[in-house]
Amino acid sequence: MGISMKDVKSYENFPAWMPLIAISIPVLGYIIGAIILTGLHIIIAILYLTYCFSAEIFVVLRSCKNCYYYGKICGLGKGKIAPLFIKKGDPNKFTEREVNWYHLIPDFLVSIVPIIGGIILLISNNFSFLILGLIIVLAIIFFGGTAFIRGSFACKYCKQRELGCPAEKLFGREKSV
Repeated sequence: MGISMKDVKSYENFPAWMPLIAISIPVLGYIIGAIILTGLHIIIAILYLTYCFSAEIFVVLRSCKNCYYYGKICGLGKGKIAPLFIKKGDPNKFTEREVNWYHLIPDFLVSIVPIIGGIILLISNNFSFLILGLIIVLAIIFFGGTAFIRGSFACKYCKQRELGCPAEKLFGREKSV
């Protein structure tokens, strides 16, 4: 019989390497997405990067203010950033929040927009193995990388998960490890 998620010890502050990985993977994805979208037009790439930055700030404003890791080193790297943008909220509100698939649309757009842009480039221009490769790498980063970060260390060792996490409820994370 395996060890359940409840048996895994959470971190008060995550080791610094964990949030560094958790931050670098999406940033790499944003850069690759912008490179792809530059093929359509530089303005589209700039708008995309602005959207990515805004989406990250929105997460901080919406979630981090009420999180257990506000002001601490969290697994996703936003706990120490949150106090720069917003005052501490009520940790009880974090657990009360409802999250559904609709709430994830902004996150999906970060990956879907450059993939669609890349497909448009592949169809409208001469086929490019570079663009195809970038699309594949982007898909791996956003879908595989995000799942790896959350499943392997961010959510696995998160104290907020123990207290109550709306995302854990959405994804039904009670599994054996």
